[in-house]
Amino acid sequence: MICSVAAIVLPPVAAFEFGVACEVFGIDRSDRQDGVPKFDFRVCTPKPGLLPGKTGFSLQVTEDLSATETADLVIMLPYSVNSPCQPEVHQALRAAHERGAWVLSVCSGAFALAEAGLLNGRRAATHWMYSQQLAKQYPEVSVDENVLYVQDGNIITSAGTAAGIDACLHLIRTELGAAAATSIARSMVVPPHRAGGQAQYIDRPISVSECDTLEDVLVWMDTHLSEEHSVSALAARAHMSERTFARRFKAETGTTPAAWLAAQRVLRAQGLLEETDLSIEAIARETGFGQAVLLRHHFQRTLGTSPAAYRRTFRGVTPATELTTV
Repeated sequence: MICSVAAIVLPPVAAFEFGVACEVFGIDRSDRQDGVPKFDFRVCTPKPGLLPGKTGFSLQVTEDLSATETADLVIMLPYSVNSPCQPEVHQALRAAHERGAWVLSVCSGAFALAEAGLLNGRRAATHWMYSQQLAKQYPEVSVDENVLYVQDGNIITSAGTAAGIDACLHLIRTELGAAAATSIARSMVVPPHRAGGQAQYIDRPISVSECDTLEDVLVWMDTHLSEEHSVSALAARAHMSERTFARRFKAETGTTPAAWLAAQRVLRAQGLLEETDLSIEAIARETGFGQAVLLRHHFQRTLGTSPAAYRRTFRGVTPATELTTV
């Protein structure tokens, strides 16, 4: 479990991305009954002192990179991609990875991981503006410029700005469960889950006639997960043709209606496994999968574990009716 976090900052400090790390891991929420601990959160840099920011501010950093030596999570925040970071940063990142700690980069922070050799042979993400540069400079890295974040082993790389929130919440969900991630998201007033495969940005301009989003339809789908949803029915609800709806859905979410529904159903199943004693069969019906075998299939594909194992991890107990249903 993550107890200690070290965030590496280099000048010029990016305010938003630095704020994301502070908001998710630096605020004490341990007084709530949702499994969010108080993290030992530290900010560090190779040479402590007053670091200039990108937007008219300075940040006083008092700790050096020794803060990373015992951290369960090391976060590499953005820096100028045209200025290679110091060798001691590479050493700190490698040491963290070698001892099994989580390593997470936000935006251009992925370049530091690549420079350290941690991304060789791995998939990785960064801000779409830098993705081609990262791929060109480090051909050993499989750069995916169309996703919000990528987890490969104990390394997570995210795209720019708000995608850092998604990557951090993904890690919270992985380590502490859906309830903890939802609690933090609620306090930040952000969605508790956006799948890593969602597109970073809309890759074509939206015409004036298409300025309305599908938010109402997405909210309705999310509150009716137990029901069947055909593209034709969803298109009718959105007052669009099936072709237009499919195109707009892909543009806004980066995926298909079926894939989006499956991801939301798995997320809902996580919550039910943590918070209720419902059987796997009942949860499959409640979330719209219908049968336990389908729930297990999607759960395994998405999270790499079974519903029963997930419940044991985040609740410590398994209903007797499920002891043989793994």
